[in-house]
Amino acid sequence: QVQLVESGGGLVQAGGSLRLSCAASGRILSIYDMGWYRQAPGKQRELVATIKRGGSTNYADSVKGRFTISRDNAKNTVYLQMNSLKLEDTAVYYCNGDVVSGGRRNDYWGQGTQVTVSS
Repeated sequence: QVQLVESGGGLVQAGGSLRLSCAASGRILSIYDMGWYRQAPGKQRELVATIKRGGSTNYADSVKGRFTISRDNAKNTVYLQMNSLKLEDTAVYYCNGDVVSGGRRNDYWGQGTQVTVSS
């Protein structure tokens, strides 16, 4: 059984910073792409950033220059450093991983962590 567990969410003032972490556990052979997505109330889930196993990254235009995604392959962990947070960054943030386990390759999601940006 593969699990992705996020941590690091919370309440922060506009302009502040937060760092999210997501650790994958279980019988994992390999993880390809990992990423962060978010869902604000009344809106669809949207991509925030993704990172390939080799380190190449992709960001939503709304977070470019403010957020940085990184990963530690040895720890099966992905991070999201969020700086210069804005009110519109308020959402539940979900971790995603393209995981090979037990001879199969599947998409896994974490349970989500709340990020609230206040004025």
